[in-house]
Amino acid sequence: MGNFLKDRKSKFDLLKALRLQKKETYMQREVPSRLFSQCSGCNRTFPLKEKEDNQYICPYCGGYFPMPAEQRAKSILESGYEKIIFEDKTRNPLVFDGYEEKQETMRQKTALDEGVLCFRGKIGDSPTVLCVMDSRFFMGSMGSEVGERITFAFELATEEKCPVVVFCASGGARMQEGMYSLMQMAKTSAAAKRHSDSGQLFISCLTHPTTGGVTASFASLGDIILSEPKALIGFAGPRVIAQTMGKKLPDEFQKAEFLLEKGFVDHIVERKDMKQTLSFLLKLHRKEELV
Repeated sequence: MGNFLKDRKSKFDLLKALRLQKKETYMQREVPSRLFSQCSGCNRTFPLKEKEDNQYICPYCGGYFPMPAEQRAKSILESGYEKIIFEDKTRNPLVFDGYEEKQETMRQKTALDEGVLCFRGKIGDSPTVLCVMDSRFFMGSMGSEVGERITFAFELATEEKCPVVVFCASGGARMQEGMYSLMQMAKTSAAAKRHSDSGQLFISCLTHPTTGGVTASFASLGDIILSEPKALIGFAGPRVIAQTMGKKLPDEFQKAEFLLEKGFVDHIVERKDMKQTLSFLLKLHRKEELV
């Protein structure tokens, strides 16, 4: 009996050692970001090119990385699209200390001039104005320049009688611009309303994270609202809400799947299927297709 228990204990010890060894293999490590990427979900490391070739999706666990605006546009639009060039402006309406220097640092670090890029092109056969927010630039926060660009995109689409597709990714209003930033909520919402009144389609695509003033304005005004899986979508963060209410929130609170269940999102679309889904929806709503 003693030998049996001793043998059983040694097997359990071996199993425990193997489990610890496996965990140690995938511990989070410092990796050179120009060569490799590490998934925050499974902690596995793989070449950066592999991530780029796989639409910024982890090849092991399927977790999503934030997708740069240029790559997003390239994956959605047909070849021959046009990037809309805006006048290079450094806005600092409140003369916020260090803000201009921070903007310049972000430009050099990300090769972006602002937190949103706008394009004119085709998705499938449908002429479309596309806006893509990029969370690498001030967490995609909406300042006066971001608001101006999104407003311009809606006005251009209204003039050209074509749909608007916006990929949202934002931490909310840009705090360095104070009230000027909050004013963009009304400005972009009004532009979206005029576009809607002209009879054109607006599809809002929510990606991780979409929060704050962007969620509370144009991002929630789409005729059709799509989302990537497991995206965080909300106004205030879950921690703030839990502290205010004094209650424990559901585990999936503010996740795309939770919002789909509650009716705030129309459909959750895998990144690899997004272009095909958008192409189908745009074609379905083209007036000439109904004749």
